[in-house]
Amino acid sequence: MECTVSWTGATGARSGMGFVAETGSGHVLAMDGAPDAQNPQNGGLNLAPRPMETLLAGTGGCTAYDVVLILKRGRHDVRGCTVKLQADRAETDPKVFTKLRMHFTVTGKGVPREAVERAIALSHDKYCSASVMLGKTAEITTSFDVLEA
Repeated sequence: MECTVSWTGATGARSGMGFVAETGSGHVLAMDGAPDAQNPQNGGLNLAPRPMETLLAGTGGCTAYDVVLILKRGRHDVRGCTVKLQADRAETDPKVFTKLRMHFTVTGKGVPREAVERAIALSHDKYCSASVMLGKTAEITTSFDVLEA
């Protein structure tokens, strides 16, 4: 797996802190920093997600992918899956995630709660590389709802 991240460089009177990532699969992802009112030349322009937001989003995508795949392989009629992630970060550098809460909402026809609980546990404990890595610094908790389609 590979990725090339490039600074987008000067934009107008300020340099900004925008970056573009080109993934090994040929996709492009923009990232930017938060504006810095005290030191504008060091801040971003708020044109794209923050790098840590993309890490959080990637973790959500990784675990949701697992949950859907596990449920489909179990021949459950899953029709939707969302996961809302909330993260707390350390106050000092490196500002790693210290707590991560994931709430899944799975929609389907007759999908048993036990199957959803098992799929989330398998993703969290075995398959989702991103959450396993983040679990080295963050306490991760999960919860879920199952909605009938």
